[in-house]
Amino acid sequence: MAKVRKSKREKVRDEKRARKRGRELADQEERSSKRQRHADNNPKTDPSELDNDELFTLDPTGDDTLNGDSSGAGQFQREFFGMLDDKEQEYFRHADEMLELNDFPTPESRKLFLNSVYREARGKELKLASSQSCSRLMERLILLSTARQKKRLFAAFAGHFMSLITHRFASHCCEKLFLMSAPVVTAELSGKTEDPDPDDDNDDDDDEYMRETINASMEDIFLLTLDELEAHLSFLLSHRYGSHALRVLLVVLSGRPLNQAGTKSLLQGKGKEYITVEGASVSAALGSEPRVMPKSFSMAICKIISDSTANLDPTALRVLAKHPTGNPTLQLLLELEIATPAQAKKDAQTDAEQAAVSGPSLLERFVPDAPGSFADEKSAACEFVNSMLYDPVGSRLLETLITHCPGKIFKGLQANIFGPRIQSLLRNDIASYPAIRVLNRLSKADLIAAVQQSLPEIGSFVEKGRLNVIKAFFERCHVRGATAEITSLLQALTTACGGNWKHIIPKLCLLNEPAKESKPEGFQPDARNKSALITHGSQIATTMLEIPGAPSKAIQQSLLSLPADQLAHLATSSAPTAAILSSALTVPAQIPHFHKLLVATLLPNIFELANSQHGSGIVSAIIFVPSRAAVENSKDEAGGIPPVVPFYLKENAMSLLERHEQELRATWLGRNVWHTWRGDYWRYRRHDWVRWAKEVDPAEARVAAMPKPKVEEEKDKGKGVGKGPGKPGGKAKAKSGEDAKGLKGRTDEGEGKGKKKSKGAKKGETNGEMNGEAKRQVEEVNGQEDEDVEMKDVPNVESVSHEAADGEGDKGEKKKKKKKKHKKGKAEEEMAA
Repeated sequence: MAKVRKSKREKVRDEKRARKRGRELADQEERSSKRQRHADNNPKTDPSELDNDELFTLDPTGDDTLNGDSSGAGQFQREFFGMLDDKEQEYFRHADEMLELNDFPTPESRKLFLNSVYREARGKELKLASSQSCSRLMERLILLSTARQKKRLFAAFAGHFMSLITHRFASHCCEKLFLMSAPVVTAELSGKTEDPDPDDDNDDDDDEYMRETINASMEDIFLLTLDELEAHLSFLLSHRYGSHALRVLLVVLSGRPLNQAGTKSLLQGKGKEYITVEGASVSAALGSEPRVMPKSFSMAICKIISDSTANLDPTALRVLAKHPTGNPTLQLLLELEIATPAQAKKDAQTDAEQAAVSGPSLLERFVPDAPGSFADEKSAACEFVNSMLYDPVGSRLLETLITHCPGKIFKGLQANIFGPRIQSLLRNDIASYPAIRVLNRLSKADLIAAVQQSLPEIGSFVEKGRLNVIKAFFERCHVRGATAEITSLLQALTTACGGNWKHIIPKLCLLNEPAKESKPEGFQPDARNKSALITHGSQIATTMLEIPGAPSKAIQQSLLSLPADQLAHLATSSAPTAAILSSALTVPAQIPHFHKLLVATLLPNIFELANSQHGSGIVSAIIFVPSRAAVENSKDEAGGIPPVVPFYLKENAMSLLERHEQELRATWLGRNVWHTWRGDYWRYRRHDWVRWAKEVDPAEARVAAMPKPKVEEEKDKGKGVGKGPGKPGGKAKAKSGEDAKGLKGRTDEGEGKGKKKSKGAKKGETNGEMNGEAKRQVEEVNGQEDEDVEMKDVPNVESVSHEAADGEGDKGEKKKKKKKKHKKGKAEEEMAA
């Protein structure tokens, strides 16, 4: 193969990149040396002044006020693992690009490539993990690694975990390694072991410690890692990077689902980069179900909780509860402590385990002597709750406490703190969130009392943007079955939105916002709060749609009153507003023809909806709404009508989409809508499209009913009419008798025509056969007449039929004689021939 030559422009570009990379490496090395000299010259530097990215730092646990331990036992020095040279960086960067694209012809080729990368990375794992440019490669390698390769990484990281999890880049590699190794623990407990890879040639070069780690169970490897971090747990609680790794470890040890949204938000922030590999089944590997964990992990959780908070006094606990980084870790510790089964605490065997479970729990240290202490306003428990209520960070810990605390503690909180002042707490923008958590656990009687107290404040809730409070009221009243309170809430909300149902959606979703030039008085949200208000307002509308009766009818009427442009804006502006229309297409109609009118209003803008991020889902949902409703289930228990969109509206929508086929195919969202609606079937196989589009209809509604004969329809009409001589029923019966006579006459004429036609029959076809066939037709018609005309109250029908039968009998005898003569003459002619 000829060597590919680079153009002049490519050479200049590569040269510039190399010079830039060299300058970056030189600057980074110079900064590292300066930090090292600064740390050597100033060993007692305040930890708050040090940068988290420095290569050498001292563990500030010895001097930290939260720790209280001045013995220096928890001190550590972050290690520097060296840097990759230019050739190594170029190789690993190229490998990272290939793994990200996953452009391999076969899985075997990707497996060979991974083995070669592992072979090249042998002895450089620590450098790769702490490198800004190559740490992403390490995360992708972990995603695609086998169980033996993950154990090899644990062995390479062993002894350096404290330096790695407090590093800006290496901490992400440790988190990914902990997460992806959790399913291995469950698999080993169930007896599933991974066979050694014959292509893996690293086993021959491994040292004795590496071989022991690879042959050990993943449970023992996790416990050894915890032993290494045990002396620094208090420091990790509030560390910027180490706290995330500690949370991941706690989630893995607890057996919680790893792929749930709540777990993801707990482990990583909104701005964290999500590293993935094209084609790798990460979600399937993590799973969304609880995992089976060994008993040693439950004891490890108890020991972590005990060791990390043992040296914290009540003041330090309150400070940590209001710390932006320490608060999420405390939430997880509190939740896991409450959820830890009592049997795990009874299984403690060693002295260290007994000490870990015998001391006061974290909940008891937050609210001592609860629930009895809640009655005293000056008690430590009341002071803690009141100090957390109005704090933006501390209130989140209070929400966790309210959600997971035992019933007796919650009843004390409700009776002494939240119950008497629930109305004022719901008005506050911070305290309303813990108060909503209280509403979620209230009984029906307490919930009714809270609604009655808050009804006068519904208007202020709407004006001040406390829409999540209104949503919680509707949701909990529906769950508890408080129907009267739902009606009262709907009346109060309607009054706050202008006194008419049609103003509810524009008010909740801020559709009628004033212009920017005008600044009316009152509450005006900024840009960040506006999206939150729209989200909460949309959630109210979605919740009301799911409540059958007046709440659902109010939202449906408000949607139908919107003009087409506002309805299109609602469908395309954001995901929460689009969820209103998606929910409206699935709930039963409280207004006649609601779904038909809603889709008809959306039709003029259906192309814009199909090309929008949020509206495309609504367009795709229209085709799956039935075109007919089942006859038996025409109404549900609440009086609603099942959703129905007439078929001609779907055809009109498909015609409008067909006009913009090229524009739809040009975008990913448009192609998705076109394929969902089976646009190719519509263009080339219309009958198949019709059959497919009607598959969503109920089975009994797909086939048209059998049409009734005309005489049966008239008979059904005559059954409900009186028998008097002047009544319409008599006329109908007389008419049917006349029809019977006319039918007899037509039969005779047809018989005569058939007789004439028989004379011109072909040779070999006898007149007897033709006459016999005509006779059978006459008998069939006579039988059908007798069945159709058989009525009790029709006068003279019987005599008419008898006379017709006698006449037919005489004619039949004459015909038989003629047939015999004709047959005899024809037979003689044939014999002569």
